[in-house]
Amino acid sequence: MSELESRLLKTGSERLALLGKHSEALMQAYTRDEVPLESLSDSALRKLLAARILWRPDEQSGVKLAPKVRELIAEMLADETRRHVNADVAETLELIRSLVHSYREARSRGEHWWLEQQLMRLRQEVDDLNGRFADAIDSLWQRLNSDFGFVSQLNDKIRENDRAQKQIARLLDGLALIDFDELIELVGSDGSLRKLLISQLQQQLSNHYTGLREVQRRLIELMARFRKQQARSRLISGMAAFMREHPGFVPSNYARRSDVPSLVNQAAPLSAAAAPALDRNLDSQALAELLHQLPQPRHTTQSVEAAAPAQAQQISMAAARQQALKQDVEHFYLSVIDQPQAEPVSALEYLQESPLEWPDEIWLFQVIAEYQGLPRNDQRAFRFKQQESQASTFNHLRLIHDVELQLAVPV
Repeated sequence: MSELESRLLKTGSERLALLGKHSEALMQAYTRDEVPLESLSDSALRKLLAARILWRPDEQSGVKLAPKVRELIAEMLADETRRHVNADVAETLELIRSLVHSYREARSRGEHWWLEQQLMRLRQEVDDLNGRFADAIDSLWQRLNSDFGFVSQLNDKIRENDRAQKQIARLLDGLALIDFDELIELVGSDGSLRKLLISQLQQQLSNHYTGLREVQRRLIELMARFRKQQARSRLISGMAAFMREHPGFVPSNYARRSDVPSLVNQAAPLSAAAAPALDRNLDSQALAELLHQLPQPRHTTQSVEAAAPAQAQQISMAAARQQALKQDVEHFYLSVIDQPQAEPVSALEYLQESPLEWPDEIWLFQVIAEYQGLPRNDQRAFRFKQQESQASTFNHLRLIHDVELQLAVPV
């Protein structure tokens, strides 16, 4: 029995033993969305994750069944609703579209039980899609770390590398089928669907792209190394064949030849080190002439007065403008206090009626900042009201149009 076969038998027996030992927890995970962790110990959970029977899509998600294990259980139970005939990405996307339509119809009819069922199936389909990509990338890494070492012939390693490159191309084609513009239009404004099919799926696909780039970089590095080894092996085998055909061949002394082949003449030329001898009086005249021949710098020296900081005046002007804005807002607060009947005063109306020329946005920003900078006791002396509205139906950003200030307690 070869080493590879014995390793496969040992690993397979361990995986099947794990499936039988934790069969009840795995079946509960099959019927639910996640694995019940309370029925598994920490060591058992680590073993199941290492065996790729369970997997965790990301840090925020729970532990789930691996897609291959779920398909195996569905095949044994003849569960056609969860059994995948093939791993085609286009078919999975078509199933996701169908489930989204069923989810929206159940929501419009108010069928909450069916709504939860469709949402759970959607999560499983998205997890299966991500799991297939994750398994494929993990399989590529396993092939790089182990399978290449069991291939003895260099040409077989190169063919194995080419097969892995083609698998990466197929995975990239499958990832390119997922159009997020279509998914955004499909899910609409539903928060649960947007989180599942847009934000989480986009982050997971980004991780898949990163993993594929790393695998591809490693494959290209290995291919360059294999090609280099192949060139060297061909050179050695060619030299060995030549020596077998010419057993009396003796290499000539290339050091005494005027025309040395480029293959042998690989030594880099030597550069003699040189330095001026300043302690020799005979060379002082030559060094002085060389020093006078050096080019003069073309830039002119700058006076100390001209080298003053250029931004000091601009900084002082900005500080003076900020101080003027702060004083005008303080006068606005004083005018609110001087109101005889303590009526609310609009900040924009005060700005338009006064000779001030501040922009509306900057004025409102400073009024709000001045109120927030007051102590708690001073804030209770005013009634501060913001006139605001929502940006749009799908955007919950609040836009402030005006601010009204009113004296709450008599002075």
